Amino acid sequence: MSISVQEVTKVFGNQKALDNVSFKVKTGEIVGFLGPNGAGKSTMMKIITGFIPATSGKVYVNDIETGNDNSDVRKIMGYLPENNPLYPEMYVREYLGFVASIYKSGIPLKNQVDNIIEVTGLAPEQKKKIGSLSKGYRQRVGLAQALIHNPSVLILDEATTGLDPNQIVEIRNLIKEAGKEKTVMLSTHIMQEVEAICDRVIIIDKGIIVANEVKSNIYSMLRQPKQIVQVEFDKDISEIVLPEFPDLKSIHQLQNNIWVIEAEGEEDIRPALFNFAVRNNLTVLSLQKNESNLEEVFRHLTNG
Repeated sequence: MSISVQEVTKVFGNQKALDNVSFKVKTGEIVGFLGPNGAGKSTMMKIITGFIPATSGKVYVNDIETGNDNSDVRKIMGYLPENNPLYPEMYVREYLGFVASIYKSGIPLKNQVDNIIEVTGLAPEQKKKIGSLSKGYRQRVGLAQALIHNPSVLILDEATTGLDPNQIVEIRNLIKEAGKEKTVMLSTHIMQEVEAICDRVIIIDKGIIVANEVKSNIYSMLRQPKQIVQVEFDKDISEIVLPEFPDLKSIHQLQNNIWVIEAEGEEDIRPALFNFAVRNNLTVLSLQKNESNLEEVFRHLTNG
């Protein structure tokens, strides 16, 4: 087991940031760690990485308990914090060489730096000062420092912040590749990112874990399955002639011949729509079913 969080509570003054939190992350798993602002995500990540202590409870990383002396843990962990602290006056290559020297992996520094610059796409900017880089490239430098010692555990807090769409895809691919042999815990506000690369989703709200499911099962946490179908016929019809569907919730006309039908329950209403069209000499020009998504689940679990 790579990460084991056991009954962790964290209190700041009179505020309880984490309340008896427990979860595990297995080797080779990419886990999305989600929650509203102030829910306790960054606090939990800082405790896992040993930057701050828990008020109570224990955290183990590769069976090593995090504590006051975290040198053994930090050797096997890469961490990209949310604010991505860097040395703006240092050059990219200089900074990465400095970080690599701290870990003393035994691999020649030049080889380590050359490899991570290639992997993270920093070659065009490697001779520039960090302070002169765009936000996207500074984020890449932060990711490079987290990966340079080839850690077995990777903790990423808002890893793709400030990246353009092309860079986001590149970093996602990098994280997915790393997840084949590393344990990756990823905090993000971008739901598409979680759906694209994560195996499991943990959602925290007000310091309490409200969901911990494999991605394929997370959608079942909505109170009721819901389907929204948009259908376009070849001619206009009246609402009163539309058929009754199982668990019908609403029908409304989007345009002259386009209707949006919302139903609750598991029975697919699309066959009934096709049969209705056949009986009434209508042609279905388009039919689109909108499935429940992670953003909907997130809102449902954190709006209480």
